[in-house]
Amino acid sequence: MAELATIARPYAEALFKAQGADLVNTAAWLDELAAVADNEQMREFAEHPNADHAQVLQVMTGGKQLPAPALNFMGLVLENGRLAALPEVARQFRALKNAASGSTDALVYSAFPMDGQATAEVAAALEQRFGRKLGVKVEIDESLIGGIRAVVGDEVLDTSVKARLEQMKMALIS
Repeated sequence: MAELATIARPYAEALFKAQGADLVNTAAWLDELAAVADNEQMREFAEHPNADHAQVLQVMTGGKQLPAPALNFMGLVLENGRLAALPEVARQFRALKNAASGSTDALVYSAFPMDGQATAEVAAALEQRFGRKLGVKVEIDESLIGGIRAVVGDEVLDTSVKARLEQMKMALIS
């Protein structure tokens, strides 16, 4: 992975500098494209000798129109054969964006879907707990049974039923 990080760094930094006035929208389209690029079949299609860059972009976007900076950036990525590095570019771009805004990404795993109000309450509680502004993203993980598991940087806060059952199990075993 160190190699991908090394390859991705100049792309992320250049995109960050070029899009400094529109970081939020850039992060949105970059994350969408990176999620598609993370698919093995997509990368195989992009590497096929008969597929041109326009076809690859058409498949990646599903026909949706991209902003001009996205088209330029993706043209460069595809031309240089760096589609496999795009998820890492997106990760590094988010890190640069967060550093500039003084915030951190938080990934919250929940056993059940959370509405906007519940997400806002969890975000407020996590911001107070970790002492910094957080960009919260929620993913469903039914294996938690109940509660949430929050990952903020390299810190984890696990208040799920699954974690509590594991703690009880360890207490009974010892």
